[in-house]
Amino acid sequence: MNSSTAPIWQPSAERIAATRLTAFMAEAGRRWNRRLVGADYAHLHAWSVEHAEEFWASVWKFGEVRGEMGATVVVGREKMPGAQWFPEARLNFAENLLRRRDDADALVFWGEDKVKGRASHAELYRAVAQTAAALRAMGVTRGDRVAAYLPNLPATVVAMLAAASIGAIFSSASPDFGVQGVLDRFGQIEPKLLFTCDGYWYNGKVIDCLGKVAEIAARLPSLERVVVVPYAGNAAGSSGDIATVRHGVSLADFLAPHADERGIRFEQLPFDHPLYIMYSSGTTGVPKCIVHCAGGALLQHIKEHQLQGDVHADDRLFYFTTCGWMMWNWLVTGLASGATLLLYDGSPFVGRGNILFDYADAEAMTHFGTSAKFIDAIAKIDLKPHQTHSLKPLRAMFSTGSPLVAEGFDYVYVSIKRDIQLASVSGGTDIISCFVIGNPNGPVHRGEIQCAGLGMAVEVFDDLGRPVRGEKGELVCTRSFPVMPIGFWNDADGAKYHAAYFERFENVWCHGDFAEITGHGGFIIYGRSDATLNPGGVRIGTAEIYRQVEKLHEVVESIVIGQDWPPGSTGDVRVVLFVKLREGLAHDEALEKRIKQVIRDNTTPRHVPARILQVADIPRTKSGKIVELAVRNVVHGNPVKNVEALANPEALEHFRDRGELKS
Repeated sequence: MNSSTAPIWQPSAERIAATRLTAFMAEAGRRWNRRLVGADYAHLHAWSVEHAEEFWASVWKFGEVRGEMGATVVVGREKMPGAQWFPEARLNFAENLLRRRDDADALVFWGEDKVKGRASHAELYRAVAQTAAALRAMGVTRGDRVAAYLPNLPATVVAMLAAASIGAIFSSASPDFGVQGVLDRFGQIEPKLLFTCDGYWYNGKVIDCLGKVAEIAARLPSLERVVVVPYAGNAAGSSGDIATVRHGVSLADFLAPHADERGIRFEQLPFDHPLYIMYSSGTTGVPKCIVHCAGGALLQHIKEHQLQGDVHADDRLFYFTTCGWMMWNWLVTGLASGATLLLYDGSPFVGRGNILFDYADAEAMTHFGTSAKFIDAIAKIDLKPHQTHSLKPLRAMFSTGSPLVAEGFDYVYVSIKRDIQLASVSGGTDIISCFVIGNPNGPVHRGEIQCAGLGMAVEVFDDLGRPVRGEKGELVCTRSFPVMPIGFWNDADGAKYHAAYFERFENVWCHGDFAEITGHGGFIIYGRSDATLNPGGVRIGTAEIYRQVEKLHEVVESIVIGQDWPPGSTGDVRVVLFVKLREGLAHDEALEKRIKQVIRDNTTPRHVPARILQVADIPRTKSGKIVELAVRNVVHGNPVKNVEALANPEALEHFRDRGELKS
């Protein structure tokens, strides 16, 4: 996937002068007597990795973190896992997000085109004060788990901040998860309290929640209270009411005894105190419970928002996400930079895909976060927001979830906005942040992620563990960083944690992405390493094929796997491509020829599928990622573990017992 030499976008000198990154370079340079102002990004990144103590102390100071930093930045930095960051520090995550108490917008909310609301920083603080008091009154204390089975509502932000103010551990799942999917997650961590809702809107329809909640509450013995947030109300056509939910209580009744509460007692906690429990996708077994610390998440997100994304105080930050995806946690920390959070819940395709751009104009959005799949989808329907919307304040667009192909870059600059930083980013739930990310002071090259994140010693290794450039290999991080997970829940000896990231290369984080470092110092992600194809022993990233196939007007989406061939063998695989076509179209010989030709012309003959089959739908996780491994298991007649992790598990049936794959 080669990109052109000339950048597709370059920030102006005036724009560079005004970025938070430029201000940081000046401040850190003065503090440490380093020549950072005017240095290129490669020089800045090298300093941030080689002098990590200086860099992370500078992020703390520049981000105006509230708390005691202590004299020591890191102990045992070369140990992975095992390094201790800011071992003497004391802070509270929620206090850092609630530093503003004024009447400016803290949260704006759209629930599709059905519900709208907003809360000032002062109102947010009062809501958190009341909720924290109610939690304390029922006995929630540091280390207890507080769970949320909620849409992306203001109430979800309030619940998280209230829990964090006490030192409780917060964990969330989206209400589109089924009962077993929730139990597979929350059942492992045994929450004391569950926040949920009566229902939610999706694509103009209301979906009831209380029926599922009643079953979940009955099967989670650790629960002492279930607090129901009103959202869809009577429109939900509820299959039950709060009285049917074990330990159920309305939010109003839960908060009523604390209506006059105005202050918050923020517990001052160690840097590595647990803040969140996140979950792996769970498509290969019961989800892993990944524990993240408060200090690491705070520092890393401040760095990514302010330095890599140029988020200023009073900017208006949006990310399309559910509460089952780590981008929700990433978004919420924007409060620590003084930004207004623009929350959205529901389908992004309301109004034929225009609603998010309507939101951008109505609320003067400065940063628009979405997925590569959304960009691809609106490109397929030829949406042209630059003709229908102003988007004047919009300075940056973020994309993640899957690789953004070069044509996606073209679409953004042609059809959305010409003068914009397009930051394709990649990291994951594993680090609740990014390894490779944007640079507001640098050029954007089509098809490339701009750079490695500051403070992150990111490399690409070949199979022998040697760093390579201009070649595909494993994305790794060779030195520890503050936002490494504390570990996995119920993994006392750390064996599962070590196996997940450190088994391939000793003392090196192996992330599981198949990637390449380009001549510009940018990155291309070719797909997950465990889904990499191996026909004839040659490694092929799945994204290389998707990029070519999905150029075609007829193809809505595709998924590719390696099928063991001949059947039952383990010696070789053949490439099998499944395509979802536009409504009314059928796969025929002419289309198959075109698909193979475009792949052959733009990649290599080894990329060309041996079989191309049409399917009605493609299975994906709740966060929208296609599941190549699950499809591969179905094709080979193997069980798919934890189908509750999928948004549309019924789609797997389109791949089962296909006669075309037997010859």
